[in-house]
Amino acid sequence: MATGSETQESNTSPELPTELPYDFLKTITDNFADERKISASPFGTVYKGVVPDADRVIAVKKLHEDAPIPAGKTFSKEVHHVLPLRHENIVQLVGFCNEATKKLVQMEGRYIQADIAECLLCYEYLPNGSLDHYLFGSKASDQDSSSGKPAGISWDTRFTIIEGICQGILFLHDLDIPIIHMDLKPENIWLGESIMPKIGNFELSVSLDREQTKIHTQDVVGSYGYMAPEYLHGGEISAKSDIYSLGLLIMEITTGEKNSPKNEQPSARGYIDKICEEWTLEHISSIYSSLDLDGLHQVKTCLELSLECVETDPAKRPSIDNIVNKLNKRRAS
Repeated sequence: MATGSETQESNTSPELPTELPYDFLKTITDNFADERKISASPFGTVYKGVVPDADRVIAVKKLHEDAPIPAGKTFSKEVHHVLPLRHENIVQLVGFCNEATKKLVQMEGRYIQADIAECLLCYEYLPNGSLDHYLFGSKASDQDSSSGKPAGISWDTRFTIIEGICQGILFLHDLDIPIIHMDLKPENIWLGESIMPKIGNFELSVSLDREQTKIHTQDVVGSYGYMAPEYLHGGEISAKSDIYSLGLLIMEITTGEKNSPKNEQPSARGYIDKICEEWTLEHISSIYSSLDLDGLHQVKTCLELSLECVETDPAKRPSIDNIVNKLNKRRAS
């Protein structure tokens, strides 16, 4: 007869170890099957991993060998930066794998057996997908083109998503060793239960010493349409780099209008100018006609904050503390 503690233990899914074997990850993703793909980027492909007999699903990212940044460097950066982090607005890294496997590779006209390092990262599984898919993909209701209204997501949900993203950035920037994400965009925001936004994909992230306010790099890598101009043109990295990208995120969430990097300058000045010109108070009132006065002021506050965030001069951009304080006041009013 089982004791009470034994009964409780048998009903609890066993915890996975942090370091996971490659064969195990192959098994739970059905050998990285196409039908298990969740998303793909230049850095890696994410698969749904179903852990047998544990009633648990995790997201397994298999890093590409030919990524813009070497897989080993990306792996080390994410494990170092993300594994210790615990915050409701940061995607949790639950495990990893860095294992040499035997592969046949072609060299000088013949095949040889070589040890190839497989780098994989395992995250909490978020079934609601990315913010990009939620705002602009099939999960969003069809937009009424005649009214120009944002796809069918309530303003309160949009405001809550903005607040959550800002809380996540505040957490990262306020760490003892601050982390600058450097690739904030809708595709890198994932949605948990109740559409809780979680910042993920830290491949380009940079850590700063407390005494550092900025650093410079000659390797400028980022997402076209979201890079701060001082980083794009001078390799300057600071907390204000994230603030610029945040401004574009807030614009997209608030207006429902997608920043289209393919048709824009790398820092999206055309998109910014369009929003600044078109989204007057009268336009806000017509687009969000069902909102009361407090709701309309929330929309106006978010647009004003987004435009402050995308100032060309980094010194003119607000700090994340200032942004969060203004959002909190608007929520409370």
